[in-house]
Amino acid sequence: MIKDYTMARLPIIDDALDHFLSAETYPPQIYEAMRYSLFAGGKRLRPILLMAAADAVGQDGSRFINIACGLEMIHTYSLIHDDLPAMDNDDFRRGKLTNHKVFGDGIAVLAGDGLLTEAFGVMLAQPKVEPATLIKVIREIATAAGARGMVGGQTIDLLSEGKTIDSETLKFIHQAKTGALFTAAIRAGAMLANANEECLAALTEYAKQFGLAFQITDDILDVAGVEEKLGKPLGSDVKNNKVTYVSLYSLEEAKEMAKEAVRCAIAAISDLGVEAAVLRDYVLYLLNRDS
Repeated sequence: MIKDYTMARLPIIDDALDHFLSAETYPPQIYEAMRYSLFAGGKRLRPILLMAAADAVGQDGSRFINIACGLEMIHTYSLIHDDLPAMDNDDFRRGKLTNHKVFGDGIAVLAGDGLLTEAFGVMLAQPKVEPATLIKVIREIATAAGARGMVGGQTIDLLSEGKTIDSETLKFIHQAKTGALFTAAIRAGAMLANANEECLAALTEYAKQFGLAFQITDDILDVAGVEEKLGKPLGSDVKNNKVTYVSLYSLEEAKEMAKEAVRCAIAAISDLGVEAAVLRDYVLYLLNRDS
């Protein structure tokens, strides 16, 4: 089911991103760098989850394309900055040279900045949504992307390199660095679709467990994945002296933790109907993903 769902929505997202970020805008150098990473083969998971959450509430999630694309721009900016020499210093992303390897460190920083700021202009132009709801959704996304979310998690992750940290610190890092934007995407879809409080609470718990399962499986892939499918060298976390679920526990324990997170995610939306089937399939997919 998720293959058909994804294939139906990828062209919608890519066409919209192409429209929002024209290659012909001046100065061309920065837009080339922004588009290089934005169209480097991402799975568009966050915008698709937003759409799937709205669908689960009974609306057509593809209506909210501006918000969906804004999320993808924010995610892409974070990857550009994450790959920089001052951060993880990675040479490859999705099988291609990282942004700073192609355009240089300075342009890469600016490309990330450009995507982040452009995202909010795109989201504010979302049509056919009540202004109060739109502002509430965008404020939540901004919080998830900022110092109380993704940036905060990245900060603790950076400061923890080479140090011994406990499970609560690791949990915070990944809830903020990875989980916050997933949660914002799913909650945004539900809020845009006018979900009631009970439904929103269920989808929020699903989102938190989805983010946890995603991060654990990401840690597993870093040591046990296939380099050609990952599109980057294995062992990046070890290279950067990062504590992960695999290093803090063990590979087998991490696999069991991922399975438990998936079980909890599915349980959280057990009262939702067939409209939520795609969400169930997506979180199950995490246990078998190879990239």
